[in-house]
Amino acid sequence: MKIVYMGTPDFAVAPLEALIQAGHQVSAVVTQPDKQKGRGKEVQMTPVKECALKYGIPVFQPVKIKEKEAVEKLREYPADLFVIAAFGQLLSEEILNMPKFGCVNIHASLLPAYRGAAPIQWVILNGETKTGVTIMQMEKGLDTGDMLLKAEVDIDPKETGESLHDKLMETGAKLIVEALPKIERGELTKEKQDDSLSTYAPRLTKAMGLIDWNQEAAVIERLIRGLNSWPSAYTYYHGKTLKIWEADVIPIQADEENNTALPGTICRINKDFFDIACGKDFLRVYSLQLEGKKRVSVKDFLLGYQLEPGIQLGVNL
Repeated sequence: MKIVYMGTPDFAVAPLEALIQAGHQVSAVVTQPDKQKGRGKEVQMTPVKECALKYGIPVFQPVKIKEKEAVEKLREYPADLFVIAAFGQLLSEEILNMPKFGCVNIHASLLPAYRGAAPIQWVILNGETKTGVTIMQMEKGLDTGDMLLKAEVDIDPKETGESLHDKLMETGAKLIVEALPKIERGELTKEKQDDSLSTYAPRLTKAMGLIDWNQEAAVIERLIRGLNSWPSAYTYYHGKTLKIWEADVIPIQADEENNTALPGTICRINKDFFDIACGKDFLRVYSLQLEGKKRVSVKDFLLGYQLEPGIQLGVNL
């Protein structure tokens, strides 16, 4: 098939490469404009653009895909189908109806659950045990179109946002390659989404990573895993940001039920870990990162910083 591919981040790279390897003709790649990053304000290409240039595919980077000039530019590229994966802009109805087979989206959840921008992270935050990828026919609306094909993926007990991203990226690549010839032959039955079962996965913000020690340790532990690697879960230690990268939940024991330590208080210190009181149970920390420093194990951290039971971590310190 002749395809125009729309995508921006790393998640969209593996499906693009899979389509190319499967022999589909990608006539153009549409991605977000390059951005300046870092202190040096160096212009950085999107991962999808880098991939497209590697294969010699024309790249189109509209600031607003809905504008008349952008729409007319899209018409210049021969395409039976538009394939979208984490592009980052909403498409107009005019664009959705442009190619022969319309537009299909590679969405990183089992729709109608977790519509929205950050389904990978929210399934971990909410303690789900399964997720997956849905190939859907796009329509005007946020991830509301008919479902064409699905694949389930198990969420491991210690899954992070980063590891699940990679799993779903590879699953999406395999699923879109499977879907395209079936779409062309008309072999896929469109399944309408049940809106009553829909849930929403809003965009992540840095503020989401601030740990509320009044919450249960299990909730905080999921926050740490779900927001790894961005925006990461963090607290404050002597006025500096302290990111927590790896931790376990330690259930409170019968002889500790009268523990009066305030949430956020360091209660136990071992050479390889320390425990923090939470709204329920304890959080056992194994690796962390102080502002301006590298990520280290607790063992290495304790070589340079003296922690004592009773120190309280939190926003006002």
